[in-house]
Amino acid sequence: MLTKFESKSARVKGLAFHPYRPWVCASLHNGIIQLWDYRVGTVIDRFEEHDGPVRGVDFHKTEPYIVSGGDDYKIKVWDYKLRRCLFTLLGHLDYIRTVQFHPDPAKFPWILSASDDQTLRLWDFHKRTCLSVLTGHNHYVMCAAFHPSEDLIVSASLDQTVRVWDTTGLRKKQTGEGAMDPMRGPPVSATTNAAMNVQAELFGTNDVVVKYVLEGHDRGVNWACFHPTLPLLASAADDRQVKLWRMSETKAWEVDTLRGHANNVSSCLFHPKHDLVVSNSEDRSIRVWDVSKRVGVQTFRREGDRFWILAAHANQNLLAAGHDSGMIVFKLERERPAMCYNAPRSKLYYVRGRELFARDYSRGNGTGNDVPVASLRRVGQQAQTDGIGSAPRTLVYNAHNPSEGNVLVCSDVDGGCYELLTFNANNEGSGSVTDGKRGACLGPAVFLGRNRFAVLDRHQRQIIVKNLDNETTKRVQPPVPNVDALLDGGASGRVLLRADDRAILFEVQSRRILGELTAPKIKSVVWSPDGSKVAIVCKYGVVIADRQLEQLCSVSDNVRIKSGAWDCSPSSDGTASNLFVYTTLNHVKYCLPSGDTGTIRTLESPIYAVRVVKDQLHCLDREARARIIAIDTTEARFKLALANKKYGRVMHMVKHSRLCGRAIVAYLQQKGFPEVALHFVREPKTRFKLALACGDIEAAMESAFALENQTQQNSELDGGATSNDEGREIWSELGAEALRQGNYQVVEMSYQRTKDFDRLSFLYLLTGDTEKLRKMLKISNMRGDIMGRYHNALLLGDASERLSVLEASGNLPLAYMCAKLHGLVEDAERIKITIETNDGEEKMQTVLEQTSSIVTLNDRNGGRLLQPPTPIFRENNWPTLDVQKSTLADLTAAEPEAEEVETQAALNAPVSDLANDWQDTGDDVGGGFGDDIGGGGGLGASGNDLDFGDDDWGEDDDLDDLGDMGDDVDVAAVEDDGFDTIADDSGFQLPPSGRPPAACWVANSSHAADHVAAGGMASAMQLLNRQIAASEFSVLHQNMMGCYTGSMMSVPGISGSGSMAMPLMRNDAGGHPGNTSLPRTYISAKNLVDGVKSGYRFFQVVTSNPKEQQQIKQMVTVCREYITAIRIKGAMAEAGSDPVRATELSAYFTHCELIPAHMVLALRSAMGTAFKHKNYILAASFARRLIELPDMSSERNAELKNKATKVRQKSEQIARNEHELNYDVTKSFTIDCRDFVPIYTGATSTSCSYCDSQYADVSGMQNKLCSTCSFCQVGIKTLGLVTG
Repeated sequence: MLTKFESKSARVKGLAFHPYRPWVCASLHNGIIQLWDYRVGTVIDRFEEHDGPVRGVDFHKTEPYIVSGGDDYKIKVWDYKLRRCLFTLLGHLDYIRTVQFHPDPAKFPWILSASDDQTLRLWDFHKRTCLSVLTGHNHYVMCAAFHPSEDLIVSASLDQTVRVWDTTGLRKKQTGEGAMDPMRGPPVSATTNAAMNVQAELFGTNDVVVKYVLEGHDRGVNWACFHPTLPLLASAADDRQVKLWRMSETKAWEVDTLRGHANNVSSCLFHPKHDLVVSNSEDRSIRVWDVSKRVGVQTFRREGDRFWILAAHANQNLLAAGHDSGMIVFKLERERPAMCYNAPRSKLYYVRGRELFARDYSRGNGTGNDVPVASLRRVGQQAQTDGIGSAPRTLVYNAHNPSEGNVLVCSDVDGGCYELLTFNANNEGSGSVTDGKRGACLGPAVFLGRNRFAVLDRHQRQIIVKNLDNETTKRVQPPVPNVDALLDGGASGRVLLRADDRAILFEVQSRRILGELTAPKIKSVVWSPDGSKVAIVCKYGVVIADRQLEQLCSVSDNVRIKSGAWDCSPSSDGTASNLFVYTTLNHVKYCLPSGDTGTIRTLESPIYAVRVVKDQLHCLDREARARIIAIDTTEARFKLALANKKYGRVMHMVKHSRLCGRAIVAYLQQKGFPEVALHFVREPKTRFKLALACGDIEAAMESAFALENQTQQNSELDGGATSNDEGREIWSELGAEALRQGNYQVVEMSYQRTKDFDRLSFLYLLTGDTEKLRKMLKISNMRGDIMGRYHNALLLGDASERLSVLEASGNLPLAYMCAKLHGLVEDAERIKITIETNDGEEKMQTVLEQTSSIVTLNDRNGGRLLQPPTPIFRENNWPTLDVQKSTLADLTAAEPEAEEVETQAALNAPVSDLANDWQDTGDDVGGGFGDDIGGGGGLGASGNDLDFGDDDWGEDDDLDDLGDMGDDVDVAAVEDDGFDTIADDSGFQLPPSGRPPAACWVANSSHAADHVAAGGMASAMQLLNRQIAASEFSVLHQNMMGCYTGSMMSVPGISGSGSMAMPLMRNDAGGHPGNTSLPRTYISAKNLVDGVKSGYRFFQVVTSNPKEQQQIKQMVTVCREYITAIRIKGAMAEAGSDPVRATELSAYFTHCELIPAHMVLALRSAMGTAFKHKNYILAASFARRLIELPDMSSERNAELKNKATKVRQKSEQIARNEHELNYDVTKSFTIDCRDFVPIYTGATSTSCSYCDSQYADVSGMQNKLCSTCSFCQVGIKTLGLVTG
């Protein structure tokens, strides 16, 4: 039994499945009706108007109605959309046991109810009246049900009978078929009709008659039901029996009795899809019976809860059972068909019923045809019946054997078993099948090679390797405990082990672990056609990894994942082995190795994916019928092409495919491709933002005009409240971007439309347009803007105008100083007289003194009067650079590729000329202008600095004279003519500013030393943390500073100027590398050979070839071993008084990888320590190892060799150890670098990502500083140190 959903509540007395939604309705003993979504496990609604237990509930087939009946004698009809009770039917005089809508409610709006008042009632819920009262039972009527297709009703009662009622008369009466019947007589009067209604209420009517009365149970009958298609009934009673009955036109009789329950049988039903009867009982069990064999097939028990009710889904293989503490929704067995796909041969092998079929997709135009291969024998205790659980679970095809076909058929019968079938792979239907090779296993079996396969022993959990004759050739102990399944390893000799929530790639021959990753609740694995990737399908997710089981991405889902398949298009556009399509209960989705996911389409019913070819999904349904479903993988192919930088294909798909939606736009923005997203967007505001992001000035202007018109229309509707502010914001953003690109014509137009006069004046100053600057002065005068007049006069160098402004503003002393300094003698005298007249001679004397001091100061310091700078004159926009358009910006540059033409017919047409209005985005795809400030950056900053706010001219001034500036600056003229000018410049853009060497070094390298040389200490430390989990950087301070200072040199400048810093590069031998430069490092591999003890400086070395990389890694190992050895030697000195610990440490000391000369010293010390403390067996082993060293053959070690021989002889004679040590010379181990204890093979441990020092899990070193290197954290999985 597969439990799909379980709820906790009060006792469940009634259950009903919704006809097509994943809902189940449960009526509880506490009077509450719960509506559950069993797929996600949540309560949708609750109905609480009944008083007392609710025993019956049912769904209407087409309308949003629920009917319920309870112990309050009431039948209620609910509308679950309106979430309320529509009406109540009254009439029963005791508890209501069951209620049911008619199977054809559109034709017969009837409700059937059964009650403890010994009657059944039929109701018309449209008219809300009682149609008929069925009397005849003389005890409680426990249940009543309509026949699925005939005019019959079955009822069960505690009077020990089952009655079958014929409703033909009532049907004819309600549909009017009997209106013209001459036997019915004349119409009756109203008085007679009322009397007949009273009689019907008390004694029933003859519209519904008893057809059969079935007697056979010895005690009260609790349940009875019809078979969906056959003339059979089943009944369950308190005599602990389930009886089967058969009906004919004239009689009904008992067929058989199913015995096995140990208490009252509460309910029973026929399975809607299988020839089975399911019953539950107060003995806390659910039993499944085979109708044809009339034997029990399975029994499911629940501790502590009695079962009361059963319900079956009409269309799906789902059952529900209510018990004392809630309910469960379950299946009797898995519906996934056993199948396997052989990608090299394009063949699918699957099981339908008891037959093994092969489907060859290379025939029938790719649709394939089915060929029966063999009939499968029934195995196990259920060999005589097609019982639940006897079907094959998995198929495994031997892809390593091209000469013949081998299939392993595995099932869960008797704890797990397999069967090996051998047949002609080129002619499956020939009938020459060899079978009979069977055995026991746990989970699926896998093929390891051409003539061998592996199974997991279910008792000892060993991997058993067998040949095709089913003979055991090898037994291998798994490297980890709790292995519960073997899965395909993707290559010969490899197997994937499932252990707890881990997947382990294991090589059987060498017994090595090749890879490991975490994946919870693994169901299956699917290898890509080229074997480069594997998709691990879990219960609620998919993990994609490479061939060595290094995780590439993982995807999680909220619903169960059913299956998956890789794209195997023979000539696809890059999707083969890169696009994984998986199915859930209701959707087909995709996943890319980059981690991008999406939904392709919805499903009406679950399917099981076999393979994906172009836009077709080949699959099997739950009946093992092959199907082909059309899918649209355009979105996945688009994302894949973008990730693979196939920009030509990207732009063709943009043009020819139906890609749309906010999701695609958001995805492109997230990935840094706003220029591509611009093709999908027509909404002006979003298009404006995208155009600015990719630097497309023309598109941004087009959107700005559209937004302006839209804003004006909206402002007319809401009273003009937001028109000004929104328009200013749009044009300000456009002006800032145009200024950054050096397009001063667009900047000019933007400033005009936002009425930013200060910035506009400064722009005219920079471009040397004196004529327009004078017109800005005129406009300031017309607006009465004193500061604007003064600024414009200052920028023009017009002293007389500045004098006029100062006089007009009342600043006469400043006006006098201005006139005096600029030589305006007549004006100075006139102003002097005015000051003396108004303020007196004392004030004038002060002004004269200040003026005299300014003149003296200027003469002394060589000062000059302030004059406007000489502008840079240029006819067009400046500065500009002619560049080639990128592929993403220009659709005409993208040509269709050959394989794309094969897979996408729409791309056969020639590419038309599109996107002529696109602005150049430079050579850096995706970066656009957003990454390079260029020469316009300083100008933009200057412009922003002159923004004085809106306070000076926020009022509604008459600015009509703004047009008097002439055609060059007129707004309308810019709208009409400016585009032509800008369009001519569309082949130009702001030249990117030169990148400093340090920026290039950081961008070009992921080596920590290069980042240090560039001064990026923070990024270097981040790299070291990610690569080797470094966390204590204080030990690297001196070396990092040396690396930084060693990458630059200082060149003295000419007299009066500073020195110049010159970068030292390691890749400039053939010329200046430009933006690809990399720094020199002050330590090389040769330096390390000379000073290998300086291990902390390893990260600063950049190797030039793989040989040096290997040399560096060996040096790291040497340093680690010697540091560990020295630390052990120190621990030996501390443990001198403890003979056990001293002997252990001396033994561990000999397992450090030292050079032979030092190993002689280590073994001599260990031999002496062991012999001294009377551990003679250990001393003999050390002596033996010492004698076998090559260095012992030299003359200088002759005396030591002689001494070791004597120790060996003496120790072998005694052959005893005085102390029990934590040291086993027969087992391989590594040393725990914290506690100095052995970590034997198979024990779990963590390691340092830099020096690879090992620590046992029990040592508690996880996320702590490594004891060996002292600056990396232990136990953090990283990429590893980048060495080249």
